[in-house]
Amino acid sequence: MLQTDMDCEGLLECFHGLKDLDKRCFRILIDADAPQTVDDIAESVDRERSTVYRSVQRLLEADIIEKEQINYDEGGYYHVYKPVAPAAIREDMQRLLNDWYAEMGQLLQEFESEFSEETETAVTAEP
Repeated sequence: MLQTDMDCEGLLECFHGLKDLDKRCFRILIDADAPQTVDDIAESVDRERSTVYRSVQRLLEADIIEKEQINYDEGGYYHVYKPVAPAAIREDMQRLLNDWYAEMGQLLQEFESEFSEETETAVTAEP
């Protein structure tokens, strides 16, 4: 199972389970000279606005992009999106990896404890 989980294209997919469209939208934001609207991204990836919006929401939830509100002088606003600094993304992935490692270590300890007790009980119960 561990080998299956490691069979992913890149770090963002492995850590955050991003879909192909999510990665394409992220690439658009990385390559852009300025923050982009959902409409800008949708045009670049040739997908419907609502589909791209869902992808952008996944990227926001993964904390790899950020949203900024731009206010019109006459009232109203719109949002633009830009990537988070690569160092911040790396630090977050390192934290996730450390958390996973600690959790796996605890599960391994529990495994050893559980089966050590059963093995000891079985050995002492033998005639």
